[in-house]
Amino acid sequence: MRPKSTAKDLPPRMLRRKKHLASGKIWQAFYYNGRDENGKRVEIPLGSELNEAKRKWAELECKPALVETGLMRIIFDRYERDISPTKAPKTQKDNISIIAMLRSVFDTAPINAITPQHVAQYRDNRKSRLKGEEGKPAPVRANREITLLSHVFNLAREWGYTAKENPVRGVRKNKETPRAFYADALVWDAVYGVACVELQDAMDLSYLTGQRMADVLKMRYVDIRDGALEVKPNKTQKSSGTKLRILLDDPQTSRTKLGQLIDKIKERERKFAPPFIVTTPTGTALNRGTLRTRFDGARATAAEAAKEAGNVELAARIREFQFRDIRPKAASETDLAHASKLLGHTDKQITKTVYQRIGETVLPTK
Repeated sequence: MRPKSTAKDLPPRMLRRKKHLASGKIWQAFYYNGRDENGKRVEIPLGSELNEAKRKWAELECKPALVETGLMRIIFDRYERDISPTKAPKTQKDNISIIAMLRSVFDTAPINAITPQHVAQYRDNRKSRLKGEEGKPAPVRANREITLLSHVFNLAREWGYTAKENPVRGVRKNKETPRAFYADALVWDAVYGVACVELQDAMDLSYLTGQRMADVLKMRYVDIRDGALEVKPNKTQKSSGTKLRILLDDPQTSRTKLGQLIDKIKERERKFAPPFIVTTPTGTALNRGTLRTRFDGARATAAEAAKEAGNVELAARIREFQFRDIRPKAASETDLAHASKLLGHTDKQITKTVYQRIGETVLPTK
């Protein structure tokens, strides 16, 4: 075969076509210089992305894909381009930081060269990079990272980058201890008592609905339909589109505590009718940052008051209290079946293991 005189950076019989568009941009695509069934020359489209074009070229040549087309860098790029944007905003942000960490180790590795031993070494050697924690083991973060790495490998198999078994499968995760803090009545009342009205509303809504901070902040009056508050948690993003309906009226009795809370909030005088349920007295909606600032301030005030009153133990427990502990408090103060439905769990064991933080109350033997 005659040596190529152009596009020498491409494999044999692979062509590059370029066009200068009216916008000033350059269009580029790749083709395979082949033959049809009659022996007539034909250019077979390979796409506009060089790496994918080389993979298709290898198929047409009946050759193994070039090593550089299976580098993890290429697969991470595709994952960030095609998969991460389909996830919830917070998950997208987490994906970016996790993939950046994975790239620091696996970016230049061929996918077929990665073994379970490499994954296990990554797990064992993962250290924190947080300020003030440099060099400390980061077992929980390592678990999250190898979980995402497993998802990347599964998709790479679907995309045709490898036919090997997922090397993450069978690799043990680091042992995790679920958060055990329980916000009892003393802690709750201390913080709630010094909280501003919008923080009290957010705390009440989170407790009564069992929802996360982000889901509480996006609750709107238009979400109230047919006597129920409809919520769709950001984290689950169920493809069916179904929403959890939390009743504002109890068919057996009267108005639920949630219904009474929303009635109270709606009755407040404001300059204009806000679309969101949790707002400042002037009607301004809160975001995660402004709500967190209010919660941190109320917690600090409550802890200082307990300390000045001589209750050092209570002050310490108040400082441990986080807004995310309200959801487990809700799960802990109702029965398991109800809590599991309220929190949107399909597996009751998750509710019991992670979210219910107080045991059953029983009588002694005598």
